[in-house]
Amino acid sequence: MNTQELTTNVEKALEEIRPFLKSDGGDITLISIEDDKHVTVRLEGACIACSVNQMTLKAGVETTIKKFAPQIETVVNIA
Repeated sequence: MNTQELTTNVEKALEEIRPFLKSDGGDITLISIEDDKHVTVRLEGACIACSVNQMTLKAGVETTIKKFAPQIETVVNIA
């Protein structure tokens, strides 16, 4: 999978989980993909102050991204 396909797949993953985040007043933005295996995102809105945002990041966001792009190794949130 080339870089453009990877970016498209990561965006598709974010589109799949975005409705769940928006239903709680949050959102997510793709910031970057480094070395075709490390994704940086920004949780936004209510997700910033949510006490379980790290669980959302690992259990929801990272799992969904890896489903669409299995070569992704890490997903991190920047404030």
